[in-house]
Amino acid sequence: MSTTTADHNRTHAATERTARVARACRLIEASETPPSLSELAAEVGMSPFHFHRLFKAETGLTPKAYGAAWRARRLRAELGSSEASITHAIYDAGFNSNSRFYEASDQLLGMRARDYRAGGAGAVIRFAVGQCSLGAILVAQSQRGICAILLGDDPDRLVRDLQDQFPKAEIIGGDDAFEQLIAQVVGFVEAPSMGLHLPLDVQGTAFQERVWRALREIPPGTTASYSEIAERIGSPKAVRAVAQACATNHIAVAIPCHRVVRRDGGLAGYRWGVDRKRELLRREAQA
Repeated sequence: MSTTTADHNRTHAATERTARVARACRLIEASETPPSLSELAAEVGMSPFHFHRLFKAETGLTPKAYGAAWRARRLRAELGSSEASITHAIYDAGFNSNSRFYEASDQLLGMRARDYRAGGAGAVIRFAVGQCSLGAILVAQSQRGICAILLGDDPDRLVRDLQDQFPKAEIIGGDDAFEQLIAQVVGFVEAPSMGLHLPLDVQGTAFQERVWRALREIPPGTTASYSEIAERIGSPKAVRAVAQACATNHIAVAIPCHRVVRRDGGLAGYRWGVDRKRELLRREAQA
């Protein structure tokens, strides 16, 4: 077989794999109730085992996780409509009972459905801005835990970033007691190896949360490459998606995306600046 023919066959096979996964995704999105793994595999002419492995390799998610993420997206869109009732939104998003929805709603929305429907009026986020050796720092806390640690040069820009992140929440300045929390977080940023023993309110897609969980398992003073993180979460081909998840992390240092480097050890981009990334790694290496 010639090289050209071999390349053509590989390209055709890759195109076929992508088409099968895309077909399965459309089926998931079009179904009123989540189709089973066996149903999806049969639809694309594969065994459940091989289909599951292919789907995860191509999307970075299992079919079940993809379905959950799609339902969450549909639910947010339905609740954002002023015309649909909450009950209608629940069933239209693929939940076949109110009880099943309310079991999962806090994870899907980060708040109760009626609070989300009210524009986030039920979500109260307290914040304060301080200074640390890395510049300005903003710390925000929801009812569930720390939801943002932002670093930068311009305090006003950090506040705008917080408002952009939670446009529908009630955002208020922290009181004197909250200043103690700021001090605790600043101490952690100055010495990351000491750890931050505070609850986090982590809100992302199923894939993002898998990446962020893997980041928190990287010990201080060590690093991992984007491809290594992709391997650890069982999605070795999802390197770019891992990098994107790192870029969308809003909880600096506590979710240590600064510990992720290129395969050759070089420092790739960092949401809060490569110089800050370099300094954080230097501190951890010396601890």
